Amino acid sequence: MSIGLKEPVAGLAPGDPTQALGPSAAAGYRPRQRARMRLDGKTAIVTGGASGIGRATAEALAEAGAFVVLGDIAAEAGEGAAAGIRGQGCRADFVHVDVTDPESIDAFRREVRARSLHVDIVANVAGWGRIQPFVENTSDFWRQVVDLNLMGPIAVTRAFLDGMMERRSGKIVTVASDAGRVGSLGETVYSAAKGGAIAFTKALARELAAFNINVNCVCPGPTDTPLLAAVPEKHREAFVRVTPMRRLAKPAEIADAVLFFASGESDFITGQVLSVSGGLTMVG
Repeated sequence: MSIGLKEPVAGLAPGDPTQALGPSAAAGYRPRQRARMRLDGKTAIVTGGASGIGRATAEALAEAGAFVVLGDIAAEAGEGAAAGIRGQGCRADFVHVDVTDPESIDAFRREVRARSLHVDIVANVAGWGRIQPFVENTSDFWRQVVDLNLMGPIAVTRAFLDGMMERRSGKIVTVASDAGRVGSLGETVYSAAKGGAIAFTKALARELAAFNINVNCVCPGPTDTPLLAAVPEKHREAFVRVTPMRRLAKPAEIADAVLFFASGESDFITGQVLSVSGGLTMVG
């Protein structure tokens, strides 16, 4: 059904988008110049930045012009990832952080602030899980999964939120999982934790909208990362078979979605969950 005017407005070419607005609106219409996904002058932190999706995210944000601080518990790999980014002519530092330890997060915040006056982008990427029947899980395993995949993003976000609220500007992107949307066999508590991260995203987005802070979530499907490499081959093959695009995601493809949410292209998008899974999950 067309919502445009039935008759052309004088002075406007056929197909002009202002025809649907009427003459008075058209008079002041100026086509928006589409912003490129550039992050020049921005500072971003990326947890889990030493490898996999975290490293790919750090690389993508740095290539877009941001100064990126990679945070990870794996110091040697993290230093190497940051050095690799600098080797490409981009700006990056590594700072050790354990997202399950409040004292470590506080030290991370202080170190980041020593390197930059403000943080514009928080990318919560650190995560971990293991395929195992729920009845074989231990309570220690439950705590580890929940602390890393849910409480970690909550605590890291809180550590950098005051500055964003003061400036009334910021982007928070959490990498959850499609397991948190639809469940995953052998990943019951992991699915619960990632589902919590999704709910956290939606609720926080409502709270921070008044401060012009965007909060969104990226949900990967099976992705070719070191974590997945530890999964038995038969499981990896099964993931490929059930994915409509018949392959695993590349870490850079997940990073591109994070970059979109971190950029100005998503300024009117908040509280959203984007599945990057090759069609594995198609849930409304």
